[in-house]
Amino acid sequence: MTYVEDEETVDGVGLPDLPADRFSDRELSWLAFNNRVLDLAKDSRRVPLLERAKFLAIFSSNLDEFFMVRVAGLKRRIAAGVAVPTPSGVLPRELHDAILNRTRELVTEQSAVFAEDIRPALSEHGIEILRWDQLTPAECARMTELFESRIFPVLTPLAVDPSHPFPYISGLSVNLAVLLRNPVTGARQFARVKVPTILSRFVPLGDGRFVPLEDVIARHLNEVFSGMQIIGHSTFRVTRNEDLEVEEDDAENLLFALEKELLRRKVGRPPVRLEVEDDIDDKMLALLVSELDISEKEVFRLPGPLDLTGLFSIANLDREALTYPSFLPKTHPELAEVETSRPADMIAAANSAAQIWMVWP
Repeated sequence: MTYVEDEETVDGVGLPDLPADRFSDRELSWLAFNNRVLDLAKDSRRVPLLERAKFLAIFSSNLDEFFMVRVAGLKRRIAAGVAVPTPSGVLPRELHDAILNRTRELVTEQSAVFAEDIRPALSEHGIEILRWDQLTPAECARMTELFESRIFPVLTPLAVDPSHPFPYISGLSVNLAVLLRNPVTGARQFARVKVPTILSRFVPLGDGRFVPLEDVIARHLNEVFSGMQIIGHSTFRVTRNEDLEVEEDDAENLLFALEKELLRRKVGRPPVRLEVEDDIDDKMLALLVSELDISEKEVFRLPGPLDLTGLFSIANLDREALTYPSFLPKTHPELAEVETSRPADMIAAANSAAQIWMVWP
């Protein structure tokens, strides 16, 4: 067979024109994969309830990594002015817009699945994820004690004023944006409180009841900012560029290059996504968008609670009826220990099993 270079012929026979859209984009294909993870969370017929909650957490965890690496790399190419289309024929800016639009559809669907399906189903089995105003007086008292003894000592509230610039927001951390007012001067002030990770994302109340950790903190903001009036607060979360970029061929000292890149990531990682609660104040959101230097199309307004990766702790509850059956490993009879000095023959056992399948009717 003879191939003619630069001509669409083989042995003189013309080849049919290939469709221009014959390639699927890699990033959009990955989002389609994560959509299948979300489908497992929606499958109430074949997937146990706690496993469905775990798939919601896996969906969120996957999406975090996708933005930290894939979308971050795409934004870096856009910032560098690379206008080369992908194999699917899409330019980087067009691909970025398509990713954001598709992601917005997926996270909206995920929020609906959690709020309208999985959360009520968990409640039917005695597992409740509550907000502060749904707690009993006794539970409120226990959470107040927990706040004063374990949470308040590790909080690091940071206010923004002429002498204190906007603080650095670490990636994937859950934060409270707080709007304050000085009762004496009437001046308004923005503050940020990082939700600590010393406790579980959803704090257990007992008897299968949980409350988001940020709700406990929000209820006690008056103690955090004593002497100030709390005008409003909302939860937000930033995803930053975590992609490690080291030119191995150009680096004379690879260890030094890695240290330099890790230092750059610690102080100069640009944000690639901002998640906020859907009831956030517009002025507060405008401040976050401006200070984080992020575009409005990269903002995702979602119903609380944010960051459903916290459902991993809920999914690990010891409820055997709501999880997949435990896998009990068994040793094949051909490999079982016998009273002989000769060890089990793996090859012979595999051949024996293959012969059985070959004669199976």
